[in-house]
Amino acid sequence: MANKKNFIIDTNVILHDYSFIENFEENDIYIPFVVLEELDKFKKGNEQINFNARAFVRELDLITDDNLFKQGADLGVGRGKLYIVNSVKTHDKIIEAFPERTPDNRILSTVLDVTEKHPKMKTILVTKDINLRMKARSLGIPVEDYINDKVIDIDVFGRGEQVIEGLNPELIDKIYAQPTGVDVDEFTFDNPLVPNDSFVLKSERNSVLARYNPFTQKIIRVDKEPSFGISPRNAEQTFALGVLNDPDIKLVGITGKAGTGKTLLA
Repeated sequence: MANKKNFIIDTNVILHDYSFIENFEENDIYIPFVVLEELDKFKKGNEQINFNARAFVRELDLITDDNLFKQGADLGVGRGKLYIVNSVKTHDKIIEAFPERTPDNRILSTVLDVTEKHPKMKTILVTKDINLRMKARSLGIPVEDYINDKVIDIDVFGRGEQVIEGLNPELIDKIYAQPTGVDVDEFTFDNPLVPNDSFVLKSERNSVLARYNPFTQKIIRVDKEPSFGISPRNAEQTFALGVLNDPDIKLVGITGKAGTGKTLLA
């Protein structure tokens, strides 16, 4: 396959996501021996990275193919191969730039080894270590961050609140009068509602903060109330506290500009 690539994996990728193998499609994956040595240091403990280290070692143990060290172990249909490799020598290019024989420099040597063995394939180092990425770039080695947990397109998140004007004031009075909310059928919205859509509803004489409750199919009032000593200062923070304190909502994602209180609420 013309576009098939080789990916060299750093230790921190495994500690971050022990199932990373599933994310490289038909490309080949190389794990340097030094990475396995570093994983040994993280197997004991109760933190997430310790769990990931143990989980990956167990997964690796299931791949009993002897080709893992020579021809690569086949990872299945639609996937590439997995190799465990060791850099026999430290490349002169590495020694000249970084004389110390550190784990990072051994990984860089492995990248150069694989590159020399497969000159027609692009070989890329994958690491979450910023310093290692800088060292690789200084040597002209292709390198990438592992970003499976980052949201690239924030448009996947809907707007947290909308301002809707021109409502019948009696309808807003009804929201105040009925704590359980008003049936959504009594409202006319321009766009289809999604669960927990939040609104600032306004009429000529009154307004209310409200949210769509998908469980009851009602528009409910959102009160500006303190929680655990935290008092909301605006509509957005009021909506955020409202959903955070709702036991029926199991997962809440909050986006916004710096300084808007996201970390405090988290």
